[in-house]
Amino acid sequence: MTHTTDDRQKVGELIKKFRIAMFTTADAQGALMSRPLTVQEAEFDGDLWFLVPRSSAPAADASGRAHANVALSSDDTWVSLSGTANLVDDRGMIRKLWNPVLDAWFPDGPDDPDIGVLKFTADSAEYWDSPGKIATVLRFITAKVKDERIDGGENRKVDL
Repeated sequence: MTHTTDDRQKVGELIKKFRIAMFTTADAQGALMSRPLTVQEAEFDGDLWFLVPRSSAPAADASGRAHANVALSSDDTWVSLSGTANLVDDRGMIRKLWNPVLDAWFPDGPDDPDIGVLKFTADSAEYWDSPGKIATVLRFITAKVKDERIDGGENRKVDL
């Protein structure tokens, strides 16, 4: 795995492109479950923050620093983060992350006692960053004509 400062910065830049992440944990029986969650903080320093109902399955699965994965995907960029998740009691963080869109899920506002702060701490990442649809199509055609493997873009594994 690589772990240069540039690679870490690249992961942070890619994550800024996404608002929705697939958050994967194992349930009590060990079955993997993925659920969409909204990333609440744009600056990635190794942690991602989510606001969830304390009574939700992601909150229950994340009790006790559970192993977790966060996957983010678009047409030309993919990021997979491995690490741990933990439900933390931090009313200050709830207020910091609060925005009016959250009223749809928590109509009682940021003081709703059912709001939990789900903290995901990444240990490693893997990303794929392709040059975009048109460039990828051109690379595909070139690879087919030359009977070569396609250059699909940049792929790195990063220790965080």
